Amino acid sequence: MKKTSIILGILAFAFAQSFAEMKPLKLDVPPSQLEGTPVPVKLAGQNPVEEPNPTVMVPDGVKNIALKKAVTASDDFPLSGELEFITDGDKGGSMGSVVSISGGLQWVQIDLGKESEIYAIAVWHFHSQKRAYNDVVIQISNDAEFKKDVVTVYNNDHDNSAKMGKGSDKAWIETNEGKLIDLKGAKKARYVRLYSDGSSTDETNTYIEVEVFGK
Repeated sequence: MKKTSIILGILAFAFAQSFAEMKPLKLDVPPSQLEGTPVPVKLAGQNPVEEPNPTVMVPDGVKNIALKKAVTASDDFPLSGELEFITDGDKGGSMGSVVSISGGLQWVQIDLGKESEIYAIAVWHFHSQKRAYNDVVIQISNDAEFKKDVVTVYNNDHDNSAKMGKGSDKAWIETNEGKLIDLKGAKKARYVRLYSDGSSTDETNTYIEVEVFGK
């Protein structure tokens, strides 16, 4: 009995120490750049209010491991911008920072270079105008082709139109705050793939920046 109590005490201490080493993830948010006359944002499955990003607790050493990493896409020839803009660290939102990809269900993919521990993902599609994006599905895997060992960490496809399963997440209204997605603990993967199918404004798929927080 005494031995069991000692073991439980050690485990409790280790848990407390581990929790104490966790800290809130600080997201670097660009200035607001809303322009023009506000346009009503209406999208099926959309969250009607703008909610703040969640508080994500991460251990020491976690940083944006997607910075300057290689980006590929289902559309090799963006309508504007370059795919490398998606991980270049520029979240300002000017048209020179935006990558526009043709309409329909499209994806962009980040190669982290090696299997990594991922704790959170932040996305900025467009924030010079309030809009919401259709069928945002975010997946991680160690398979570059996403044919096996795929983990879906976000899915706002309310009607399974993207054919990857019906999602329970709500489409969000884009702002300069971006969208921070909590993976609720470390998930191991090398690749991050993000799908979308146009927005409440038009059919194109746009990205300003994607950050992957891990180590």
